[in-house]
Amino acid sequence: MIAAALMAGFTPAPALADHEDTPTARQLLELCDNGTDVCVFHPEGRPEYVAGTTRQVGKEVYNCTGREQRFTVGWSDTTSESNSVGLSLSAEYGFAEVFKATFEATYERTWTNSHTESQTTTVFTGPGEVGWVERQPRMERVGGTYELHFPDRYYGHYYWYVPFEATGPAPGGDEAIVQKTRPMTQAERNACP
Repeated sequence: MIAAALMAGFTPAPALADHEDTPTARQLLELCDNGTDVCVFHPEGRPEYVAGTTRQVGKEVYNCTGREQRFTVGWSDTTSESNSVGLSLSAEYGFAEVFKATFEATYERTWTNSHTESQTTTVFTGPGEVGWVERQPRMERVGGTYELHFPDRYYGHYYWYVPFEATGPAPGGDEAIVQKTRPMTQAERNACP
């Protein structure tokens, strides 16, 4: 009952960062295994697969001719993890090691902090068009709660429960890669050889 009350009473929000009676989620997790007797992560459910942010990869290509052209665009793109407290899971924080160990034990595979994909994509452009490649990586999101026990009261409590969510590159790729085109601007036409 006390644990539920504490969990319900803790809401990590920017407004609480300046409140002297409540620590932020980041402050609490920075103390995981560095001031706590217990720091464990309790995942909730299976990882959820989500679409990452769509972004341009590689350079734009310009068709300055009067007929359709085919261009080969080489590109490399790195997708990195993010989480609800803004502390990298690749850094030497105790909570990061706890998360990765729990993830591996629960889902029987390792957490991926970042993944770099390199490919060559063919882009078809019409006369007077600009072409480019966009990529939308496949990501996985995991949520859960950190349970922290302190040897002495920390902000008035021995036990704290911190909601946590992390998103990282999903295994196996399955991303969306598309080619896009648009008409050249007049300035771009003027720059053609």
